[in-house]
Amino acid sequence: MLLVSILLPLVSGVLINLIRLRSKRFLMGATLSITVLTSVLCWICILGGVEKTQHLIRFAPNLELLLSLDGLGKFFTGLVATLWPLTVLYALSYMEKKQHLRMFFGFFTLSYSATLGISMAGNLFTMYCFYELLTLSTVPLIIHPMTKEAIRATRKYLLYSIGGAAFAFAAMMFLITHNASGPFAMGGVLTQFPYGKPEITRLFWLFGFLGFGVKAAIFPVYKWLPDASVAPTPVTALLHAVAVVKAGAFAVIRLTYYCFGANMLSGSWAQTTAVLLTAFTIVFGSTFALKETNFKRRLAYSTVANMSYILFGAVLLTPSGLEAGLMHMAAHSCIKILAFFAAGAVLHMTGRQSIYELDGIGKRMPVTFACYTLAALALTGIPPFSGFVSKWYLLTGAAQTGGIAYIGAAAILISALLTAIYMLTIVRRAWFPDHNADLSGLPEVEEADWKMLAPMLIFALGTLLCGIFSQPILDAAGEIAHGLI
Repeated sequence: MLLVSILLPLVSGVLINLIRLRSKRFLMGATLSITVLTSVLCWICILGGVEKTQHLIRFAPNLELLLSLDGLGKFFTGLVATLWPLTVLYALSYMEKKQHLRMFFGFFTLSYSATLGISMAGNLFTMYCFYELLTLSTVPLIIHPMTKEAIRATRKYLLYSIGGAAFAFAAMMFLITHNASGPFAMGGVLTQFPYGKPEITRLFWLFGFLGFGVKAAIFPVYKWLPDASVAPTPVTALLHAVAVVKAGAFAVIRLTYYCFGANMLSGSWAQTTAVLLTAFTIVFGSTFALKETNFKRRLAYSTVANMSYILFGAVLLTPSGLEAGLMHMAAHSCIKILAFFAAGAVLHMTGRQSIYELDGIGKRMPVTFACYTLAALALTGIPPFSGFVSKWYLLTGAAQTGGIAYIGAAAILISALLTAIYMLTIVRRAWFPDHNADLSGLPEVEEADWKMLAPMLIFALGTLLCGIFSQPILDAAGEIAHGLI
């Protein structure tokens, strides 16, 4: 069943690209049906009743393609399987009048397969293979508009991804050559320091952290993410919410806790370096979001900051830190996809991209900006929304760790203030424009159709419920962090 869940969107994506379908409606309907069926299969795997480990191909004694679904894999798979169908529904309306639909939906479906491959990988080699497939399948999505900006953004994305893959490959080969390439295991598969030299081991972990951290947009390898916002909104929503950036954070967690092991890294210079990088990225991303005047790019810089919230929790190397990081992974996914959907609805219906063009638009698109307002409050960390819960646990985890972690806690508090400013100023403009604002074009503005509004409303409800009823998510994250599932 694990293999079927990955092969269905993989084969379907290839066929969509190869077969010319005359009916645009059939193409869209088939894409949605395949996505929904894949998500159903994923949830069957998550809830049990199927084989949880599948051996695929053994290339060498230390090199095997292996699928498995442990607690962490279930967490990420559930996140992906829930978000993807709603994004496809949104895309049906957003992309209806765009060109190259066959290429778009084909590679969109391939990206789903690659992301599931990462979440269901049973060892580092398998995860790395699907990680590279994700890069290849998302390149055509970023370049889709075929503008000069899209081409430049794609080149940058490829350059950063290839560089990151090289660093991650070095970490993987270090583990493979020291017989630590077996199935993922909480606590790590590396049982001792090779050569009796801890610093070499920690250096290669840092290589892997930075390599996989490229997709998580950690400083200084973040620049590709804001530039990639030129892609169609369904793409940027998934890039920023789950498919790429969350895959990067997920890979860092796998490498840290399930390959090298937290005990081998705790208290080292490598951990200190990682904590300082995440803390700096949190403040850096929030500061640049505040300066940005393009709606989607502002949200992109916000993602740069928030991804390092997750990485910060992970590199605390404690169960409480990992639990908080996983909670923020779930919370941020729902919040950020909601914010991007709102920005995309504005762009789709009005063509407006600048924040200065949003004066008074909330009165013409009330549902869209009610959803955006909720996302802004949640991302700021205001109770009872999910963003408050995840940030609270991140601060609690930092306080329990102490030492260098206090720098990260301070960064989160500074970022919370900056987030309130850069998110809520848009809310203020949309609902309460200045008295001298130009509102002449507003009578022509109207809401998007139901295929765009329905996913926004569902994610808005999810953001609220995940805050009020956060305990089940926290319980699952806690069991994963303590190695119980």
